[in-house]
Amino acid sequence: MTHIDDRINEWLLDAHAMEEQAESLLSGQAHRIESYPELERRMNQHLEETRSQRKRLEACIERRGASRSATKDVIGKFTAIMQNMSGLFAGDEVVKGVLASYAFEHMEIASYRILIAACETAGDHETKSVLEEICREEEQMAQWLSDAMPEITRSHLTRSEADLSEAKR
Repeated sequence: MTHIDDRINEWLLDAHAMEEQAESLLSGQAHRIESYPELERRMNQHLEETRSQRKRLEACIERRGASRSATKDVIGKFTAIMQNMSGLFAGDEVVKGVLASYAFEHMEIASYRILIAACETAGDHETKSVLEEICREEEQMAQWLSDAMPEITRSHLTRSEADLSEAKR
């Protein structure tokens, strides 16, 4: 295996851990969103996409002969748990959750674009094709969040002004 292949395998393992973290984040957020049904629906939809992305990454990792990193996966899940717990104490949990999700989507997009370029360099067109598909899903979620942010923010502020307990989530 070449140095490039080793690097791609390492980055695929990072992406797998990233999707493990995303799954934990989305699951925690979607479970607590009560007053924003459209956001809850889209988070649950993306949670299913994320689970599928993780499985597609696992197939790429296996096909390339690499093995998954339990350590990276555990660290990613732990980080997500801590991020979800920090939101429990915020009076604007839904807004902070959207902000964190939007930033996380862009980190995922950047990671996949780097991996796509690496696979193109190595001539691994099969993995590249899978990564392009996953990247498109991440871009769609980031765009949805961008489009929904103003309405979620206005709704949160209106509910907060009226001192409604559901403003938080």
